[in-house]
Amino acid sequence: MQQISNNVIRQILILLIVLLLGTVLFLELQSFLPAFLGAYTLYALLRKWMFVLQSKYKWNRNLCAALLMLLSFLIILLPIILLVNMMSSRIAFAIKHSSEVLETIQGYVHQYEQKYKMEILTPENINKISAWGAQTLPKILGATFNTLTTVVVMYFILYFMLVDGRKMESFFYEWVPLKDENALLLRKDLNGMVFSNAIGIPLIALLQGVVGFVGYLILGVKEPVFWFVITCITAMLPVIGAAFAYVPLGLLLFANGSPGKGIIMLVYGFGVIGTVDNVFRFWLQKKIGDVHPMITVFGVIIGVNLFGFIGLIFGPILISLFLLLIKIYINEFSVRKGPSNMPE
Repeated sequence: MQQISNNVIRQILILLIVLLLGTVLFLELQSFLPAFLGAYTLYALLRKWMFVLQSKYKWNRNLCAALLMLLSFLIILLPIILLVNMMSSRIAFAIKHSSEVLETIQGYVHQYEQKYKMEILTPENINKISAWGAQTLPKILGATFNTLTTVVVMYFILYFMLVDGRKMESFFYEWVPLKDENALLLRKDLNGMVFSNAIGIPLIALLQGVVGFVGYLILGVKEPVFWFVITCITAMLPVIGAAFAYVPLGLLLFANGSPGKGIIMLVYGFGVIGTVDNVFRFWLQKKIGDVHPMITVFGVIIGVNLFGFIGLIFGPILISLFLLLIKIYINEFSVRKGPSNMPE
């Protein structure tokens, strides 16, 4: 009976220890996975400029990384700061005039109660709303804290990715267990998929916002800039998207005694703003990264469940990466059949 050599036993033991430690580290650090994915996304977008500033203009790498991180921070957070600034004034007004706001809401509800012969503001419903608010508010605050933590960790990781970018990529080529051409193919396609989703999603959202802004101006909506920002931000959300903006706006037009404008707003929203997303999203991602529409749809659904908001980008990448690895495996390990020697 052939014995297993000591070298094979030691190799198996080391691999088991590596797998065990890797599993423990992954379980403990999985909450930081969105931060790592976000850092890689920004690195794929900024690496070219990082290398240009270093090689062409001879800038210090720490200065280059700090400048690029600051610019990306401002570009990403500028719409959010604008939205918070707009919303804060409305929230402050609502708090200051809370009694009038409640009376107005009760008046609307009472009007529909009399019209449709039904009770809405019953003590039971009020208790349910209060309980829902008590459960939801801590979740919102927790999600806000987690988002801030993710952003801080993301930029912490991004700094070292930018500063040690060349070393990191050399390490990747040295340790990845693939042929050189397949390693290059993996990096090229992965960066292309990141670029396609990271650029395509905000660009489509901006396009939907512009189309919505035109409609808001035509209908004479008050504060169209505010609704433009709301449309751009909600357009990046999965499934419902910009409907989070134009559906409430249409309902507000109904409530303010303009049912004609409300109907036009809803028709324009679903027929025009929604079409921009359905048509141009697939076209743009196909054009930039050769991403099939089915990969985009199912990738967004999977990605949001796995990674949260960053899953909008990395969901489609995950499916594309799976298909790419199958292609690389076939290229790496398949045995080419020679000419057949069998008689015809």
